[in-house]
Amino acid sequence: MRIVALAGGVGAGKFLRGLQRIALDEGHDLTVIVNTADDIEMWGLHVSPDLDSVVYWLAGAMDRERGWGRAGETFHAREALEAGNMLPTWFAIGDRDLATHLFRTELLRKGWTLTAATASVALAFEIPWTILPMTDDRVTTMVRIRESDHLVHDVHFQDYWVRRRAEPEVRAVRFEGAVRARPAPGVLDAIGGADAVVICPSNPVVSIGPILAVPRVRDALWQRRDRAVGISPIVGGAVLAGMADRLMPVAGLEVSALGAATAYEGLLAGWVIDEADGDLAPKIEERLGIRVAVTETVMSDDEVAAAVARTALDLLG
Repeated sequence: MRIVALAGGVGAGKFLRGLQRIALDEGHDLTVIVNTADDIEMWGLHVSPDLDSVVYWLAGAMDRERGWGRAGETFHAREALEAGNMLPTWFAIGDRDLATHLFRTELLRKGWTLTAATASVALAFEIPWTILPMTDDRVTTMVRIRESDHLVHDVHFQDYWVRRRAEPEVRAVRFEGAVRARPAPGVLDAIGGADAVVICPSNPVVSIGPILAVPRVRDALWQRRDRAVGISPIVGGAVLAGMADRLMPVAGLEVSALGAATAYEGLLAGWVIDEADGDLAPKIEERLGIRVAVTETVMSDDEVAAAVARTALDLLG
C-alpha cells in the first residue's frame, strides 16, 4: 500500500509515529508532505520547523515533553548569544537542532533545492520514508494581528506564535507567495498514486491550509477524495496543542471536530474523531457525506497513535 500523509505540527508528529509502525509492520510505502510556510531565517540559517518536527518524530529524536526540538537538547549557543546581546534569541534553537539548520542551509547555499536538502536530512537520520516539502518556493504564513495599542499589522507566523506567545487578537491569516508557488517534485505524483491519503491531526488553518493553498495540490487531493481520510485535531471542543482554537474562527470554522472536518469539505471519504465527540458523528456524516469513526485519539504513546492510524486506514477499507 502506498500511503501519503499531509503533515505539520506536534499532532502530526505523534500520529506519524503510529502510522510509521503500521507501515513497517505491514510493508507499506510512506510519503509525508510537509508544511513549509512556517519556515523562517534565524541567525542566518534556514529553519524549517515542521520538516524538522516530522524528521525528529519519525527518527525517535524528538523531545516528547516539550513537543519541539531534539531530545537531550542543550542551549549553549543560544545562551552565549543572549549573554552577549549578539543576536535575537526569542526563537529557541538548541545545539543539536542547530546542526540540522547548519546542514540544510549549507546545502541550499550550494544551490540544492529544499526537496533535495530535506532528503539529505532524512537520510542523515536514517529515515526510510520519503519526506517532501510542499514546495521548493517561498511561501510564508502571515498573521494580521491587533496589538494592545490597537495597532493592526502583519507579522510572520513564528513572530505571532513564538515571540508574541499567540497573545494578540488575530484578524486574518494569509499565505504569502502561495499563488505563485509550484508543488515540490513528487508531491502531485505521490498524491495521485496513493492508495491512502491521510490528513494528520494538524491545525487545519496554518499547518494543512498552506499545503492546500499551493496550486494543484487541492485538485490532486480532490481526485483521490475517495481514498482520503483525516483525523480531528479537536477533542471535546478544545485543542491538545497549538493555537487552532484561536485561528479556526478567523477562517470561519467552528472549534469542534465538525468544524475541523469542514475545513476539508469535498476532499475526504472518512474522518476520525475522539470518543469525547462521539455525539457529533451523525451530524458530520449527514452534513459532509463522509464516514466517521469514533475512537480514542489522545496519543499518549506510540501504541495509541498506531491504533488511531489503524482506525483511519480501516475507514478506507
